[in-house]
Amino acid sequence: MRLLIRNARIALPSGELYHGDLFSEEGRIVAIDRDIDRTADTVVDAEGHILMPGVMDPQVHFREPGNEQKEDISSGSRAAAKGGVTSFLEMPNTNPSTTSPAALADKLARGAEKSVVNYGFFIGATPDNLDSLLAADAACGIKIFMGASTGNLLVDKEEDLDRIFAHGRKLIAVHAEDEARIRERRAQFSGSCEPADHSRIRDEESALMATRRAVRLSKKYQRRLHILHLSTAVETEFLRQEKTPYISCEAIPNHLFLTTDAYAKMGPLAQMNPPIRSERDRLALWEGLRSGVIDCIATDHAPHLLTDKALGYPRAPSGMPGVETSLPLMLTAMRDGHCSLAELQRWMCYNPARLYGVVNKGRIAIGWDADLTLVDMVHERPVRNEEMFTRVGWSPFNGWVLTGWPVTTIVGGRVVFDKGEILPNAHGQPLHYIEPTPLPALD
Repeated sequence: MRLLIRNARIALPSGELYHGDLFSEEGRIVAIDRDIDRTADTVVDAEGHILMPGVMDPQVHFREPGNEQKEDISSGSRAAAKGGVTSFLEMPNTNPSTTSPAALADKLARGAEKSVVNYGFFIGATPDNLDSLLAADAACGIKIFMGASTGNLLVDKEEDLDRIFAHGRKLIAVHAEDEARIRERRAQFSGSCEPADHSRIRDEESALMATRRAVRLSKKYQRRLHILHLSTAVETEFLRQEKTPYISCEAIPNHLFLTTDAYAKMGPLAQMNPPIRSERDRLALWEGLRSGVIDCIATDHAPHLLTDKALGYPRAPSGMPGVETSLPLMLTAMRDGHCSLAELQRWMCYNPARLYGVVNKGRIAIGWDADLTLVDMVHERPVRNEEMFTRVGWSPFNGWVLTGWPVTTIVGGRVVFDKGEILPNAHGQPLHYIEPTPLPALD
C-alpha cells in the first residue's frame, strides 16, 4: 500500500511546518520532500491543511462487552477516527470485566474484527487475580481502581495494592481516588440531589491521598506508574516534587476546559470521576502540562445514554464522551495561544506512545508509522450533538465553536476517514509494547 499526500503543511516534531509532500509505503513514512514524484495507490490532496501525527488516546471506555447500547469497539473507533485519533488504549471495566488473559484475548479478537484504528487493552486488577496480571503479556498495562470502581475491580486495601506493585514489571495505571474518604464524604452529603455536590464528595483530598499512596508504592518497588486523569492543583504540585523517572501522569480535556460552573448549565451531564474542579485547578493543570509535570493528554471517553443521565443526581452514571472533540479543543487552544504545535504533538501523539512503550508512533519522520491526521485550521464550526459518531449522540462541548477539525485520518498508510465518512474496509492493527524502563529524557 503506497500513499502520497500532496500540498500539505507537515508538522515536524519541532513544531515547524514544512510545505511539501509525504509518501508512505507498507504503512511507514519513506519520504518527505517538496515535490514527490512516485506512483501511489492513493493520492490525497491536502489543500494546504496541516498534516500532523495521529493522536494516541491512552484512556477510553468503549463499553464492549456488556453495554454496547452505549458504545462498542466499532462505534467508538469510528468516533476516534473522526477525531483524528489513530490509536486507543481501552479500559477493563466492561461486563464482564477484563481481568483474565482469556477476557483480554476476547477483546483483542473484537478489536481485530471491528476497530478502524489501532487498538490496545488494559487488564484490570482485582484483590485476587495476581496470576492473571502476570500472565497478561498482551495488555498495554494493569489498571487499578483505587476508588470509583465497578464490578469486582476495586483494589483499596494496602496488602492487595502492595502485592500487585511488588510482582511483575508491566506498567500500572491508577484511578487515584481514596475509596474510604469518598464513602465518608458521601455519608456527609447523604440525600443530596445537587450535581455540584459530586465535586464536594470526591474532593481534592480524596485524589491527593490516593496519588500519594500510589507514588509511595511505585518508589518502594521502582514500578512503572501512570496516574490517570489528574484533576487537582494539589496533586500537580505534589508530583512536581515527587515524580521519578518511573512515574508519569495525564490530564484530560474535561478538566482542562470545564469547571464546577458547568453543573449549573449541564447538571448530571457534567458528572464524572474524578469530578470537574475549580478554575484554580484548571489553570494548574495547564501549567503542569507546560512545565512537564503532566506528560500527556487522554480523554477518558466514557459515554452514557442521555436517558441514563436524565435519572438525575446521584442516580445518573458518571462519565462523558470525548474522543471526537479532544483534538479540535486542543488545536483551538493552540490557536488562542495556550500552547504550541510542538507541545500539542508531544502531549497527544508522541508522549502517549512513549509512555506505554509503543514504538514508531507519534511523530512525522522517515521510518515512523504513517498514522496521520489532516486538520483544517482555517474554518470554524460548532460541536453538534447530532453530528457525533459516538453511539450516545452527545458531547459536553455541544455548541462550542472550534477549529482544527480533522478532514482526513490515516492509519498505517491507509485512509480510514475522509470528509465526514468512514471508508469501506477500514481497519486498524493491535498495538505492541516494549518492556517498561525508566523514562528517557525527551529528545
